[in-house]
Amino acid sequence: MGNGRLTAREIARLAGVSVATVSRVSNGTGQVSEETRRRVLEAIEEHGYRPHHVGQALAARRHSAVGLVFPGLSGPYFSELIQGFESEAVNSRASVHILCTHLRADSDTEVIEMAHRVDGLAVLGGTLSEETLQELAGMLPVVVLAGEGPPGVSSVRVDNAASMTALTRHLLVDHALRRLDFVGNPSGSPDVSERWAGFREAHRQLGLPLPRAPIRVGLQQPDGVFAAEQVLRRSILPQGIVCANDETALGVLVGASGHGLRVPKDLVITGFDDVPMAALVTPALTTVRQPVRELAAQTARLLLHLATENADGSGSALVLPTEVVVRASCGCPASSTSDPTTTGRRPRAGLHQAG
Repeated sequence: MGNGRLTAREIARLAGVSVATVSRVSNGTGQVSEETRRRVLEAIEEHGYRPHHVGQALAARRHSAVGLVFPGLSGPYFSELIQGFESEAVNSRASVHILCTHLRADSDTEVIEMAHRVDGLAVLGGTLSEETLQELAGMLPVVVLAGEGPPGVSSVRVDNAASMTALTRHLLVDHALRRLDFVGNPSGSPDVSERWAGFREAHRQLGLPLPRAPIRVGLQQPDGVFAAEQVLRRSILPQGIVCANDETALGVLVGASGHGLRVPKDLVITGFDDVPMAALVTPALTTVRQPVRELAAQTARLLLHLATENADGSGSALVLPTEVVVRASCGCPASSTSDPTTTGRRPRAGLHQAG
């Protein structure tokens, strides 16, 4: 007897294939071997699986809309992503639907429901499980934004690890610092995990003892203030704090200054992202500049191409460049220019100095 309530995920388990393969077979799209197709069709026939009609609707691109899936929207980082993504969508006359998952216990179900109303989905890395991403990829084009996708799912990201290694080496070599703490939760997002790996790699490359465990906090300014409080309770203070993003670094700067510490004389602080405020605080923040708007714009271009051309995507991966931006918070002399956003080349390759 058939069971029409079985999901594509359950059929995939019964047939020993991925959810994306079940969707390709049931929708008649993509390349699947005859043996695999036979197993899937047998499972479908035996259990009476009936796919959602959305597959055919999406192939025809009937919605003129694309979706963005984020964990939340707080802070300038998400604002920049939305503006970059929307600029491309508007040019293609597609509307943008945004879903935030952080307050939803049934986030996977909500995203799958959203997939019924859009022509493609961009999902921030680490927001959904690989299994859910593959299920979605069997229904419509999916691109992972700022993270790596599972096999068969396209992605657009930056090289977090290499740029964090370069920034950390700047502190260890150019400033001869040895006691560095990392602020950020590597299990909280793929970006932070890669930055933590780059931080550790810099120590390995120089033959230095590996740093102690990170101070695991979130990515907002209050989290940075809280991290500063934790650091200042220690009997031996670090010489520098390397933060997973600028928002946290700005919070650490506020917390350290509130306790009378002078940055960078008493404590070096660095960030990651190069949000506008990083160049405006005193001292200006040494950080890694990543092209946040372009990251989202490239994601939108790829997603719209896949949706418009009905292409399978085949797991293409685009990695955008970053650069270390050296300012006063690490102890480098400030530029003489009055424009805080002006950037000039330092003698060391890959580093830029701004006032």
